[in-house]
Amino acid sequence: MGWKGEMTDPSFPTFDDVRAAAGRLAGYAVRTPLLSCPALDALTGGRVRLKAEPLQRTGTFKFRGAFNALSKLDEAGRARGVVAFSSGNHAQGVAEAARLLGMKATIVMPSDAPGIKQRGVVARGAVLRLYDRDTESREEIAAEISAATGAVVIPAFDHPDIIAGQGTAGLEIFETLAAEGLHADQLICCVGGGGLIAGINLAAEALSPQTRIWGAEPDGFDDTARSLASGRRESNARRSGSLCDALLSETPGVLTFAINQPRLTGVGVISDADALRAMRFAFEHMKIVLEPGGAAALAAVLAGRVDVADSLSVVVLSGGNVEPELFARALA
Repeated sequence: MGWKGEMTDPSFPTFDDVRAAAGRLAGYAVRTPLLSCPALDALTGGRVRLKAEPLQRTGTFKFRGAFNALSKLDEAGRARGVVAFSSGNHAQGVAEAARLLGMKATIVMPSDAPGIKQRGVVARGAVLRLYDRDTESREEIAAEISAATGAVVIPAFDHPDIIAGQGTAGLEIFETLAAEGLHADQLICCVGGGGLIAGINLAAEALSPQTRIWGAEPDGFDDTARSLASGRRESNARRSGSLCDALLSETPGVLTFAINQPRLTGVGVISDADALRAMRFAFEHMKIVLEPGGAAALAAVLAGRVDVADSLSVVVLSGGNVEPELFARALA
């Protein structure tokens, strides 16, 4: 089914939903800046603007979707609380949104998730339930908790309210460029489950349809790249084994892939070494702290996976929740 046909399905989010999400987020989410980096322009031969989502509440874009989804729950839903499963950034987003809305939250998180993300969840008052990525199913654990407590399950990416909330990052990007009289030739964004780039695609379709949208994924977890090639949702053979812990989804979402498939130009696949180099570059030249997954789009540009020469490009820096030891490794 093509793009226009899909958008007639009421389960699919639309640009109107993104606009509505922006209204709910007003006064809660940070309108993050769109930065320039002369060193990056000189290195790539293009003009690059960078969306700084590490400056967002909880350190990533994930707060946008989480707050939008939780704020739409009715009184009874809020009273039951929420349960979410995440490698860490959606977890913190849900925990923070629940705190702001006075809700109980239980977070199902892999035991190998960075300690900084686990501590972030606990600090925001949520209950943490750890699991083994390789032997346990986070979906099953969340379903069991929901059945026992009545808590509403809020998935990390494959949910219309999550996608619409993440799309507010794209709305801000294109509004900022338009106010400056600029048009982006292309936009590069990380892909895990695809929620952020799906929301950005909704914004691009409405505000900047000529902008080419590129994804960036870690090597060995390039399920979206392979799915675009085959025309169907592909899965990853592994569940762990990359520094880009935020991007290790097993397969693209049903909703997210349906939105992204007809709109994505392609996907740049990066290595862990590429991500570490991008983290160092962002710190040295912009004083921005990135986690490996949050650096994926920048890594794709620096490694030449996406050519930005002679064009105006937007790179989404999606998150900065990194363990000090790993960040020190990147700087070394």
